[in-house]
Amino acid sequence: MIMRHEFPFALFLVAFAAYTLLLFIISWVTGRKAGSSSFFSGDRRAPWPIVAYGMIGASISGVTFISVPGNVWVQNFYYMPLVLGFVVGFIVVARVLLPLYYKMNLTSIYTYLGDRFGYRSHKTGTVVFMVSRVLGAALRIFVVIVVFFTFIPRSMVDATSPLTVFILIAAIFLILLYFYTFKGGVKTIIWTDVLQTTFMLIAVGMTIYYIGKNMGLTFGQLFSNLSGTINTNAGTVGYGRPFISWFDWDWSHGTNAVKQFISGIFVTIAMTGLDQAMMQKNLACKDIKAAQKNMYTTSITIAVVNYFFVLMGALLCVYAQHLGGFEAIGITKTDELFPVIASQYFGIGAGVFFLIGLISASYPSAGAAMTSLTTSFCVDILKFNTRTDLSESRKEKVRKLVHAGVGFVFLVIIVVLYLVSNDAVINLLYKLASYTYGPLLGLFFFGILTKYKVRDRAVPWIAIAAPVICFIVNTLGKKFFGFDLGFTLLIVNGLLTFFGMWLFRVKTR
Repeated sequence: MIMRHEFPFALFLVAFAAYTLLLFIISWVTGRKAGSSSFFSGDRRAPWPIVAYGMIGASISGVTFISVPGNVWVQNFYYMPLVLGFVVGFIVVARVLLPLYYKMNLTSIYTYLGDRFGYRSHKTGTVVFMVSRVLGAALRIFVVIVVFFTFIPRSMVDATSPLTVFILIAAIFLILLYFYTFKGGVKTIIWTDVLQTTFMLIAVGMTIYYIGKNMGLTFGQLFSNLSGTINTNAGTVGYGRPFISWFDWDWSHGTNAVKQFISGIFVTIAMTGLDQAMMQKNLACKDIKAAQKNMYTTSITIAVVNYFFVLMGALLCVYAQHLGGFEAIGITKTDELFPVIASQYFGIGAGVFFLIGLISASYPSAGAAMTSLTTSFCVDILKFNTRTDLSESRKEKVRKLVHAGVGFVFLVIIVVLYLVSNDAVINLLYKLASYTYGPLLGLFFFGILTKYKVRDRAVPWIAIAAPVICFIVNTLGKKFFGFDLGFTLLIVNGLLTFFGMWLFRVKTR
């Protein structure tokens, strides 16, 4: 009989402190001689294999670590067509966007919009990115802090209030995050990404090992058992089919395989190729060829690693059924599947690996978001690259202040999410991305695919109107026709932005 147990709080603190110390050592080493320029670009000396390996973890983050495995409980392997789309998306970024960025020698990629269309277009792109990144990063940090919260003894929570304890955990995490990134910037992020990827992969491997061990099955028996296990979660899109089912062909579902694949392409273009946080690492490579090698390598490894996360999720579902189901083990949300089983039903050793994997997934991803937002605000809004009225020491002081401000904004959003969240975070993340990254998709592709200028004053209004129209269309489609656009909302959003730019185009001589 497998008994439930509480994970020792002291061990949680030791693991958290040890990994945090390791990150601070890396931050000190990489940030000793870093100035503002190094903070933003890493002096363009980052080795592409290191960037590629680290981007695996950066692309996955704590959201994938927690949310994707649990999502298998309701959607089987329907996440995988989206992942296959990611592969194509990375190739598009490598062949289309990276050459553009390197040709223009960009620090912030949104400078392109200013050169192509004008001041308001530049600012619109920057603001859209900042809103997108703030919400996305806050969601990623939120899911990690929720898991940290579960490790706190109930007596400590009851002595104050759940909200107070949650805010305290979030504040401590963000303060530590600030201090490990404020000096080295992107160079620190690149090297800590390597740690993140390594420990996440170890955590996945150990989880699969302990599932087999606790069920008394060999590696081969474990996967043989999986192939014949049916999803018994009634009322979900995966109900009645094996957990390892890859394709949903129902066009009315948001998880339809064709929708997922096409969406995956554009999700990657938007959330990687048009995202300052992800491109900042690629632009830290010495040249275009190195950056493209990074993209090609990442495209394949991302697909393989995501497959193992989905596979691990299916095995966790089988194990949960072995224990009596979600209700029997006290799980009310799919995002709780991995944390609860790892910390309460595996041995202490497995719990430690899970915890370190989670911590390693949280710091660099959140740090990259803080660094990119600081970069975008300083370069695109405050014009650090062109201003001569500010000394380097003054710029550094302002940069640190902006960095702290970003952290405070994260804290506010995380608390709001704690009060209102009721959805699997991975789905919520991509839903938000569909609305917020859509205008960026339209702006950049209008610039790349056409030779027209545009009435610059109209661009901010187009970027507002497109997501609003998307929301109305999708809401009405689900209500009256039972049709959910799913993640293809991103594509529709981008097309509406493109069409709006076309309406306000100006012919060039």
